[in-house]
Amino acid sequence: VQLVESGGGLVQPGGSLRLSCAASGFTFSSNAMSWYRQAPGKERELVAYITSTGGRTTYADSVKGRFTISRDNAKNMVYLQMNSLKPVDTAVYYCKQVGGRSWGQGTQVTVSS
Repeated sequence: VQLVESGGGLVQPGGSLRLSCAASGFTFSSNAMSWYRQAPGKERELVAYITSTGGRTTYADSVKGRFTISRDNAKNMVYLQMNSLKPVDTAVYYCKQVGGRSWGQGTQVTVSS
């Protein structure tokens, strides 16, 4: 299993970023996927979840209405559109196969003026 996250960066409060995750080594279209994040000094937390078909999504309360998870099963990609970003969203973001054990290297998101 390989998960490669990209798309992070420095953004001002109120800005947007779109994270991407390229997945390989497993049957992507048969697996639910998720995005997690870990802020400095804090536990890793689940941010968003999407079923294998993309038909159902769930979000942490802290990002509901601002973040959108999506996927493209033809490309083995999962995305996280992040809008109205806040400084508290600063973290390393990871995608993960639900039920899997592997983690990618993550992508750093920094929200600061």
